[in-house]
Amino acid sequence: MEVRDMQQEVDQWIGQFEEGYWHPLSMLARMTEEVGELAREVNHIYGQKTKKAGEKEGSLALELADILFIIICMANSLELDLETAFQEMMEKYRQRDSERWTRKSESDSSRK
Repeated sequence: MEVRDMQQEVDQWIGQFEEGYWHPLSMLARMTEEVGELAREVNHIYGQKTKKAGEKEGSLALELADILFIIICMANSLELDLETAFQEMMEKYRQRDSERWTRKSESDSSRK
C-alpha cells in the first residue's frame, strides 16, 4: 500500500464522523500516549521490566501502526503529503549522512 493510499483510507474513515480530525495539539498528545505504549512494550520485550502477572501480550507492530495512524491523521488535518515529505527527508539523509557511518562490505550486504 502506498502512503497516499494510507492517507486516503484514514481520511475516508475519519470523514464518516461529525467530529472529524482532532486539533493538532490533541493529536500530538495522542501520539505521545501511543509512543509511551510502544516504549512499554519494548521495555517488556528487551528491557528489564517484566509484565505483571495476567497482563496480556502486546504487539510491537500494532503499537507502531497506532503511531503511524496518528501521524497520518495529523498530516491529513494539516493537508501534508507524507509521501513527498518522506522522499524529501530521505534525500536530506542521503546528502547529509552518506559518509557518516561505516558502510557494509559488498559481501555483507548481499547476505540479506
